[in-house]
Order: sequence, then C-alpha cells, then structure tokens
Amino acid sequence: MIHTATPQQIKDGLVTDVYFERTARILKEKGIDKEVKAEFIAKGLPSGWKWAVFAGVEECLELLKDLPVSVRMMKEGTIFHPYEPVMEIRGKYLDFGRYETAILGLICQASGIATMAARCKKAAGSRHVISFGARRIHPTIAPMVERNAYIGGCDGVAVGLGARLAGQEPVGTMPHALILLMGSTVEATKAFHEIIDPSIRRVSLIDTFNDEKIEAINVAEALGKDLFAVRLDTPGSRRGDFVRIMEEVRWELDLRGYRHVKIFLSGGINEYRIYEYNRFADAYGVGTAISNAPVIDFSMDIVEIDGKPIAKRGKMSGSKRVFRCRKCFKTVVVPAYKSIQSCKCGGRNDELLLNMIDHGKLKQRLSSPEGIRRYVLKQLSKVELDLNKRE
Repeated sequence: MIHTATPQQIKDGLVTDVYFERTARILKEKGIDKEVKAEFIAKGLPSGWKWAVFAGVEECLELLKDLPVSVRMMKEGTIFHPYEPVMEIRGKYLDFGRYETAILGLICQASGIATMAARCKKAAGSRHVISFGARRIHPTIAPMVERNAYIGGCDGVAVGLGARLAGQEPVGTMPHALILLMGSTVEATKAFHEIIDPSIRRVSLIDTFNDEKIEAINVAEALGKDLFAVRLDTPGSRRGDFVRIMEEVRWELDLRGYRHVKIFLSGGINEYRIYEYNRFADAYGVGTAISNAPVIDFSMDIVEIDGKPIAKRGKMSGSKRVFRCRKCFKTVVVPAYKSIQSCKCGGRNDELLLNMIDHGKLKQRLSSPEGIRRYVLKQLSKVELDLNKRE
C-alpha cells in the first residue's frame, strides 16, 4: 500500500485538518455562510532569506477551478518578499474553507523547492545546475519536486517523469554501481561511450577507486575529445580540501591538453558550496538541498467578511493590491481601492495579483515550465544573494 492521497481524495476534501471539518459543521448548523476574502501571505522566510519564488500555482488552480469562487494570484515563478500577499480567494467560506490545508501544502512546499533551486542557480551563475534529489523524497512526489526545481532555475532534472512534466529530457551521468560492477572506471566509461546514444554527453564518475586526478587523466586518455566532463562525488570523509582536489584535477587535465573536459560536482552541494566551488567547477548536481528545501511558511487569513475589512490580531485587514516596478524591482502593497501606476524612480509598475479564476472559470493562460523558468531567471538578475557569510 502506498501511503499518499490521490488527486480525487484531495478534491473531495479528505486531506484537511479536522478543525476545518468541525468548523464547517458548526457553521452549517447555525446557518452561517458568509462571503469572505482570504489572503495567503508569508510573514517571514526560512534561514534569513530575503526573497522567495512562488510556485504551486497550477496545482492550486486545478483544485479551485469549478468552485464558486474568484481568485487573484501571482503568476507562477514570481519572486516575492515577506508580507506580500501571493493569493486572494473570494467566495463563501463553506465553498473553499475545507481546502485551506491542501492549498497551503501545495504552495508551501513547491515554493520552498523552487526557491532553493533559484538560490543554487543564482550562486552558480552561468554554470549548469542539475536536480539530483529524487532519491531523498517519497517517489510519489518526485515529479512535483523535479518540476519545481526546473522552474526555479535548474538546467535539468534526473527523473524521467519529472523531466516530462517540465517538458525536458532527463539528465544524468553514471552511478558508482556501474563502475563497481565493471571493475574499472575506465572500462565503465568506455562501455558507456560504446553503448549509450551519442547525443548523451560522456561524463565519467572518477572517485570510485583511485585518486581523482589519476582517474581524470585515465578517462581523458581513454576517450579523448569525446569526454565531456569528469564528475566528482567524493564522500565528505575522503574530501579533505575539496577545492584543492579540483585544482589538481584541472591542472593535470590542462597540462595534458584536455582543457575541453569540464568538472562536474555532486554530493552535499548547496548554494554556499556552489559559491565556494565556482572557481574550478563547471556544473553541479544538487540533491538533498533542493528536494528537502525548507518550506515557505504561508498562512491563510480572512481579511474581509461580507464586504467589511476584518482580520485577526497582527494581520492587516482588507483586500490588497501588489505593485512592482519594472525598473528598480521595488514592490509596494496598498489597499485594493488604491492604484500606483509609476514608481518614484520613474519606472512603470505592474500589478502582481492577477485575476486567475472568476466564479470558477479560469481567466489566465498558464505558462509552460520553460516559460516560467525564463521568468524566474529574468527576475534573478534583479535580486541579490548574500552568500559571503553562511546563514
């Protein structure tokens, strides 16, 4: 038995905290079913992050469409900051309240994964970042993780179904198992070259048996110009000064005329390691840091009932609009009745909360995963990533 909920069970409201079920029962018994506006917001971000990437939009819309509600929401892939509403639902509370648990689950985890992928890509710059994290999470959610890793900025993902969701071909090299079973790094690399389609880049894993620089030389001599890269997945217990190891590998390859061979790193990689290793690394495989990314702690709060602003303590009541300057990327949150067309810097403001659902009908055409990724990368050029001091 696989211990996960089906999409239909989620739509049936079976994945909800019990107190929402009890609330619904009480309201029905008392004949109370008021129209509300509820907004989703993160009052803070994990690990001191200054910004995050909003994700999970497509799944939320799948859950909410056909309900008698209207939804304003940021586009998938939008970079946001604390206290900026990312979504607002308007409708009778009993029509959507039972979905609060599911909606939060969809956007909290997806946004965390997309944000970590974006942080790694921002740290890597032009270097490729591949998602290798499927083995660290439940297999039923692996495709979701891979898709959000891709839209967050990863250049590729390893799992076939996840790659399909992202509209990409899966990316991978070779496991230690192949080398162990073949008995030699060189023989395994030659077998890969002999059997695997020529369109797949030849990347040799060089840390199974011998010193990394020796194995790098061996496989480079064996494949010559056909070798695209060597991959170091050296265990932490064997790394020592990992930057120095990479420097030696690069030196020995260059000395022998193999300057075309790139260095690919994996194993325990995160944005801080990427920042440290950029001097010699050409690409990264990031696993646990992305698949086990901290969730974004969104909450859903009622801010209006029957047209009157009202909210709990510590929460600003009333419907809101969010504007962002195209030029300086500054974001402002204002009451819904207010409009700010231009920024103080002279740039034009865009409204971030878009009408996604109107009385159950989808109003916006959703972007492809590739389009969302391009949108994220464009925004990444506008934000900073403080990696000088580990958080």
